[in-house]
Amino acid sequence: MFRTCSTCKKPIALNAKYYVCNVTTCQRKDTNFVFCTVDCWDAHVPTLRHKNAWAEERRAPATAEVAPPEAPQRRDDLPQAPQAPASEDDILIVASKLKAYIKAKAGMSTAAGVMEILSDRVRKMSDKAIHRAELSSRKTVFDRDVA
Repeated sequence: MFRTCSTCKKPIALNAKYYVCNVTTCQRKDTNFVFCTVDCWDAHVPTLRHKNAWAEERRAPATAEVAPPEAPQRRDDLPQAPQAPASEDDILIVASKLKAYIKAKAGMSTAAGVMEILSDRVRKMSDKAIHRAELSSRKTVFDRDVA
């Protein structure tokens, strides 16, 4: 066996045809999606909301010793990189969660610029909460510090 299909989990045999998504985020080491059929590739497109994507046909290695190791499929199996300190430009809002909330609540779409504005507001609120915790000689920000 070469790998398992990322959608249906069927094994992909050595020297068999398989498909990969042309989108680079689907080809990274932490995702590394492979599909046994175009139908399986097609099933992942709406989930990842690709706008312009296609399946690229590949051939699995002929022997097991040259086959790359199976990529981890569960998030907690992935090695955790050290987290860099947040910069002033980082988006602090989980875009998918906010978009889903607005879509469910009002049936509306959400522009990308909303995340930046909300992140700025969250930063300002956090700065005030930090200041309140410091005034109380604490090193922990509590819910009562957030106005």
